[in-house]
Amino acid sequence: TFLVCVMIAGGVSHAADLEHVSPTNEALSVGLAGEYPADISRYLLANGAQSAEISPDGERIALIRSITGNRQLWVMAADGGLPEQITFGNGVTFFAWTPDGGALLYGADNNGDEQENYYLISADGYSEALVLPAVAGGFRRFGAFSSDGSRFAYASTERNGDDFDIYVHDLQSGISEQVYQGKFGFAVEAWVPNKETLITSENVGEDSDNLYTLDLETGVRSTLYKPDIRATHVSGFGGENAFAFSEDSKQMYFSTNAGREFLALGSQPTDGGRFKIIDEASNDLVSPVMAGGRYLAYVINVDGFDSLRVFDTKRGRQISTPSLPAGVLSISAARDNARIAIRVNAYNRPGDVYLWDIKRGDLDQVFASTLAGLNDADFIKPVSVKIPARDGVMVQALLYLPSGDFDGLPPVLFDVHGGPTSQSRPGFEPVIQYHVSRGVAVVDTNVRGSTGFGRTYLTLDDRKKRLDSVRDLVDILKYFGDTGDVDASRAIVKGGSYGGYMVNAVLGAYPDAFDAGVSLFGVGDWVTALEVASPGLKAADRIEYGDISDPAWREYYTEISPIRNADKINVPVLYSHGARDPRINKAETEIMVRALRKNNVRADYILIPDEGHGWRKLSNRLFYFRREAEFLESIFAN
Repeated sequence: TFLVCVMIAGGVSHAADLEHVSPTNEALSVGLAGEYPADISRYLLANGAQSAEISPDGERIALIRSITGNRQLWVMAADGGLPEQITFGNGVTFFAWTPDGGALLYGADNNGDEQENYYLISADGYSEALVLPAVAGGFRRFGAFSSDGSRFAYASTERNGDDFDIYVHDLQSGISEQVYQGKFGFAVEAWVPNKETLITSENVGEDSDNLYTLDLETGVRSTLYKPDIRATHVSGFGGENAFAFSEDSKQMYFSTNAGREFLALGSQPTDGGRFKIIDEASNDLVSPVMAGGRYLAYVINVDGFDSLRVFDTKRGRQISTPSLPAGVLSISAARDNARIAIRVNAYNRPGDVYLWDIKRGDLDQVFASTLAGLNDADFIKPVSVKIPARDGVMVQALLYLPSGDFDGLPPVLFDVHGGPTSQSRPGFEPVIQYHVSRGVAVVDTNVRGSTGFGRTYLTLDDRKKRLDSVRDLVDILKYFGDTGDVDASRAIVKGGSYGGYMVNAVLGAYPDAFDAGVSLFGVGDWVTALEVASPGLKAADRIEYGDISDPAWREYYTEISPIRNADKINVPVLYSHGARDPRINKAETEIMVRALRKNNVRADYILIPDEGHGWRKLSNRLFYFRREAEFLESIFAN
């Protein structure tokens, strides 16, 4: 076993039969003294804007930063200057400007349980009020404000703990009214400006949705899109900025892959009518925002790298855009003028913010990341590589190859994203960059089922094709071994959430492929995981995995669950979980730990009492990733 169990006073108690490690202040101080690889702390302390949104009047930019150890709201002048912190409590989960730009609505949960309180805070931070207290079993999804800012719409499971209903909250009266009773996953995507109309979506899979309008005066719901072949109309697959509107509110702009492989951008009258394509490509076009009622800005995703595009809706043509660093872009636009805030998250910058005034043509960097003393020239830019799987499907990965004087071919770390409808992208990855600096190659995989490579590719891991994506990891490993870029005989696989499942699955199905595994809050038994998943996941799981209440699907997922192959795992695995995880219960990790230890296979286990689905707090990140680095380096050293 790994270490004697350390419990924190006031922390979460745990089953006595399973030894694990929890972070403590003492453990952190030991790490800082140098027992663990100290250099990783600098990579983790590098800090930038994790989110950036310009105010409707274009005068201020609100940021999320975690420099204090928790995600907090900061506000700065749009033209630049020193940001000021305005929140100081539990970590902020989301925020939105009020339409007048005088305040922000934000959410905060309790140590990652995802059951949020909603607060309203003035832009200067001097005035704050609790708007909606958390409700037991009430998972919420913020939607949008009405044009006058007196109300906002959101979705919540508070009625029965399972289904998302639509609510409208009146800020003056403090009353929330249910305006639509839903089944499974409903969300508010937009409030049509100057109308009593909501744009709502129904989640029918992690990669698809149906789209409706909801008339708040009559309560009538009308179908906008409910395609026979499932598609998504929420650009970026649940990401930000799904809809934009013309200045007169007569046209709405959004992306869809209905009837096509990739998300195309187009417009449609808000009172119904034909969807008209504005721009399409052999890549996804996502995240539209409208600046000054005229300029429609959006991004194109090419193998994970973003570029900015802007369409002048009055002249009906594209306009030239400024050069930006290669990476992942997040954009927001001012309502009252032609200003766009652009957050750049790249391999060598954790989150810089630029302000582009379209009419003047000026692009200014208004916020810069800090790199904790690291040299940005030492960071490695990943290369996109297309790899043929054994069945002919072309899969993709981002390859980070170390530079410098290292003996022989580098060992390789495979990193598998969660989702599975997600994408490994070339943003700032401090842990990856740390390992590359130590002479380890990293393959950031996009196995079949990942987003960004077309609708067909996205569906190649659905239901009974699940194990095909697991096999992709072995094919990618063989490919890079054959190219001579890495030492494929020294390989470790790592992943979190769904990626944690992939680690458990590939180690059991292909026990000779990898030398070790790192599984963070992953699935061990699909049957129990799907039964107890949070409401948001259950809403999508019906399409992605099948209905677990159906005996046939239950039997299938019993057979393919990693726990059924646990006796074949013969390499060390580092496991970890957050005690407050609402998405995947810690029992999924513990069942794997018990199974491996029963077979005398090393299964280290770290339980973090004050985290949910992932590590938000800086102290926990420092603690965990030091331990992970120690584990990986001990394997590679043998």
